[in-house]
Amino acid sequence: MLPGRGYTPARPLLHLARNVLFGHGWTVQELWWEPPATTDEEERAAWVATQAAAAVEAEAASRILLVGKSLGTYAAPLAAARDLPAIWFTPLLFRPDVVDALGAANAPTLLVGGGADWSWDPRLADDLGLSCLELPGADHALEHPDDPVRSAENLVRVARRLDAFAAAL
Repeated sequence: MLPGRGYTPARPLLHLARNVLFGHGWTVQELWWEPPATTDEEERAAWVATQAAAAVEAEAASRILLVGKSLGTYAAPLAAARDLPAIWFTPLLFRPDVVDALGAANAPTLLVGGGADWSWDPRLADDLGLSCLELPGADHALEHPDDPVRSAENLVRVARRLDAFAAAL
């Protein structure tokens, strides 16, 4: 479980993903990290790649699935290179390295984005040919800040999609 810059594994999407995966017999390794303070995206990407590779190398499970949120999606090249299935919440679709890795993915991959998220490009997500769930009007946390009920409904939609995705693996 690869969190975002300010989105820990305790936040709703990653907590929900963990519970869905537990329900399908997966073990879950959560990374709790403090990303470097740099504003250089190349340095951030390299740091995430190093953290993700170390976590994969340390994993003893016979099957591995990556789950990442925002900053964690910098691990998409690792997933593509190792043919690992993945779930990417709010992937950074403005980053060519992330998009190229998603385009190279051969393993089952699910993208989840919000219609009002600055990092989401629905046409590009669709063009990648991967399984996608877009939540209309949702922000980068896949929430609606002024509508907590709608935010909770998003979590139900995400849970259903994660459950179906995990069941198919």
